Amino acid sequence: MAPKFGTSGLRGLVTELTPDLVADHVRAFVQACEIGGTLYLGQDLRPSSPRIASDVTSAARAEGVRVVDCGALPTPALALAAAEAGAGAVMITGSHIPADRNGLKFYSIRGEITKADETAILDALGRDPGTEEGALDSDPMAAARFVQRYVTACGPEALLGRKIGLYAHSAVGRDDLRAMLEGLGATVLELGRSETFIPVDTEAVDLHTRALVETWVAENGLDALVSTDGDSDRPLLADETGTIVPGDILGQITAEAVGADHVVTPISSNSGVTRKGFAAVKTTRIGSPYVIAGMEELGGRVVGYEANGGFLLGFDAQGASGPLAALPTRDCMLPLILILIAAGQGPVSARVAREPAVVTLADRLQEVPQEASLPFVTALREDAGARSAFLRKLDATEDSLDLTDGVRMRLTDGRIVHVRPSGNAPELRLYVEAQDRDGAEALMRAGLTALRDALT
Repeated sequence: MAPKFGTSGLRGLVTELTPDLVADHVRAFVQACEIGGTLYLGQDLRPSSPRIASDVTSAARAEGVRVVDCGALPTPALALAAAEAGAGAVMITGSHIPADRNGLKFYSIRGEITKADETAILDALGRDPGTEEGALDSDPMAAARFVQRYVTACGPEALLGRKIGLYAHSAVGRDDLRAMLEGLGATVLELGRSETFIPVDTEAVDLHTRALVETWVAENGLDALVSTDGDSDRPLLADETGTIVPGDILGQITAEAVGADHVVTPISSNSGVTRKGFAAVKTTRIGSPYVIAGMEELGGRVVGYEANGGFLLGFDAQGASGPLAALPTRDCMLPLILILIAAGQGPVSARVAREPAVVTLADRLQEVPQEASLPFVTALREDAGARSAFLRKLDATEDSLDLTDGVRMRLTDGRIVHVRPSGNAPELRLYVEAQDRDGAEALMRAGLTALRDALT
C-alpha cells in the first residue's frame, strides 16, 4: 500500500518511499511543525535507511534547516537529544516490520507529533523545493548520553550479580543496551547478532523466536534475556525459564516502580492494570500519539505504555541513585531495567506473578491487505449477526462491545476477543484476554483459525 501515516509515523514500501516523496514530506513537516530551526536525524539498521536519511538531509537543508546527524541510534535516544537541544527530529525506521518497508517518525520541539500535526503535514504537501543551504553537523554522543541517563538514575550496582542474555539480532540499540546493562553491574551474554535485518515484533513474538529464547536461557543459565525491536523503542524480556513477559505487564510493573499516579494505555492492553490501585487509568486507541494525548489530558505523575512494552514517562521521576527526567515517547530501556531491578536477586517470574491474574496475548495474520481486512472488520463492527457468526466458531457469546479501536468483544465468560487491522502494515491483528495462560492460548489458536477461515 502507498506510504501513509499509521499508529506511529509515515510508513510504506521502500520502493514507494522515493526521494521525491520523502523530500515532499520533510518540506511539509518543517513548514507545519515548530522545530526551532534545527532537525536532529537518526536511523535504524535497515539497508534502505542510509539512503532515506540522505534524502531527509538534502530536503531539510534546502529549506535552510540545520541538520544534526546522530547516525544509527535508538529512537528514544534521538528524541532525548532533540528535546535537550530544543529541536525537531526525524527517525528513519520501520520499527518491527520487514525490511522491504521503512518510514519516518517526526518530532517537533514539543515532542512526538500529534494526529493534528499529521493532518497539518498532509495539508502542507506539494510545496516547491527550497534553494537555501542549512548547516550540517553531527552528534556522535547522543546514544552514549542516553545510556548514561539510566546508569546515573539507577546506580552502577543495580544489577550486580545478574547474568543477562542479550538477543542482539539487528536492533539498532543492541550495543547501547549492552553498555547500559553492564554499566548497571550485570554480566551480559550477547546472542544472535545479525548483520541482516530481522523484524522482531515484541508484541507478537513468533514461535521460532520463542524457541530460540527458551533454548538460550536454559543452555546458558540466564537470570533473564532481553532484546528490542528494530529501532529499539519496544522491549522484549524473557524470565529465567525463557518465558516472554508480555509488554503490557512490563508497563504495569514499571508504572508502579516509578511511582506513577495516573496511567494511560491502549484498549488492547491487559485490563489487570485497573486492579493495581492507580488513581486513574485511561484507555485509548492504539498508537503512541493517542497515548500521549491521554497523558496530556490526565497530567500530574502520569505515564503511558503500550501492549508492545514501549513506555512513556510523563513526569520527572527519581531513580535509586539519581533523577530520571520525563521522556514522553516510546522507550524500551526503562521497563527492561526497572523490571530486572524490581526482581531483586530473586526470579523475574516471581515478580511477574504478583500482578493481577489476567493474561493477554497478541498475534496477527500477515500479508492481509486492507482491502481484504477492512470489509471483514467493518462487518463485525456494524452487524451483530456477523459478530455472532464469528464467535460461534469460538464456542463463545458476546456480552458487550467496545469500538474504541477495531472491534473488541467481551464474552459472557469474561474473556475478550479483539480484532483490528494494522495501521501501517498488511496485517490483521488479534488480541485475546483470559484468566490464565492456557485459556488465552486456546482462545488465540481458535481465533486465528476463525479469522483465516473468514478471509478465505
